[in-house]
Parts: sequence; C-alpha cells; structure tokens
Amino acid sequence: MNTKTLTEPLVLEPLPDYREYPESEMRERALWFREDIARRRTVREFDSRSVPKDIIEQCLLSAATAPSGANQQPWHFSVITNPGCKKRIRIAAEAEEREFYTHRAPQEWLDALAPLGTDSSKPFLEDAPALIAIFAQKYGLNEDGSKFSHYYYPESVGIATGFLIAALHHAGLATLTHTPNPMKFLNEICARPTLERATILLVVGYPKDDCKVPVHGGIKKKLEEISTWIE
Repeated sequence: MNTKTLTEPLVLEPLPDYREYPESEMRERALWFREDIARRRTVREFDSRSVPKDIIEQCLLSAATAPSGANQQPWHFSVITNPGCKKRIRIAAEAEEREFYTHRAPQEWLDALAPLGTDSSKPFLEDAPALIAIFAQKYGLNEDGSKFSHYYYPESVGIATGFLIAALHHAGLATLTHTPNPMKFLNEICARPTLERATILLVVGYPKDDCKVPVHGGIKKKLEEISTWIE
C-alpha cells in the first residue's frame, strides 16, 4: 500500500525534460503515433512464448508515470506468470463468466457482445505468458498505520492502465482487457489486501501465428462522432 508522511511540504523544481518541437515535426509525431496505436487490436489467441521480464517491467514503469489525483499513484500491478496461478485464475474467472452469460447479463448486453464472439470460455488466461492484475487503492496508509483517502482513484488507475496498454503495444506485445465480475478472487490469488479492488485483468503476450480477430473490433467512431470544437 502507498504510505506517506503526515506532513509533506511544497517543493518546486524547474520543469524537467520538456521538449517543444517545430509544428511540422509535431504533425509528423502526432500522425505517427495515431497510425501506430491504430494497429493495436484486442487479441484472444495467444502464443505461449514467454516475454522477457525486463520488457514488462519497463512498460510498468511507463504506466507509473501517469498523472494521478494529488500524485497519490493509487495502483498496484500484480504480474502473474506461474502456470498454477494462471490456472486458478482461469477457473475462478470462468465461473464468474458462466454466471454472467447465463444469468446476470441482460439480453441487450449479450447482443452487444455477439459481434465479438465472446463467451465464458477463457483459454487465453492459461495460454498467454503473463497476466497483469491491476488493483485500485481507495485508501493509503499513513506512517502510523491510519488510513488516508486516495482522490480520483478510479480515474487515475484508468489513465495508468491506458499508459500500460500503449507501452506494451509500443514494445510489440498484444493485450486483452479482461473484466470478470466480481474479481475478489484476484485479491486472494495475488495476496493483495482487501483495501485494494481489482479493476482489470490484462492479458499480455504474442499473438498466435494464425491469430484472427473480429472485424467489429476494428471499427472505430469517426472524429466528428467523438469530438467537438468550441471556438
């Protein structure tokens, strides 16, 4: 859990490492990133090849640079590569998914999922070399053991997760955001305290050579559908 001293004085420093580019280069960089991130697709067919630990660690460090409310950094990333733990996670996740698809999900939701071809079977939880359980910390602990609130912690963890997905993609890895609900079983398997709440199980690895993805997943809204300008 995050800890802090009871009083932390304001300390300022010059803005480090900011770089401003000529407008022509800005356009090139913006276009390059858009085209690169647009290649990212959610993958459900993973090769079992292992991913070097240091590559995932660098991506986690990238995620850790994300902005957060009061810079409290209310996240924890549990990386699971142990086959036994992955099997336990798959068993628990599929149990929740069967309940979801059979009883909890309204028909409207099932209809929305149909073009993606998802169901309660989640073999990728064992096939992929790494799972990253992302935990949100609603509270932190003072040095005396008392609690303090983390502000905007859902938003902060969401931003860090986006950074992580982008970093993994940039490194050449495929991902899947898996959200079985509820996910309390991850606290037990990952030995995380009850003050933390699992938000996403990120599946990480290389896609299989013959990997196929749903056409529907590549259809994105147009700029005019997602943005407006007020000038």
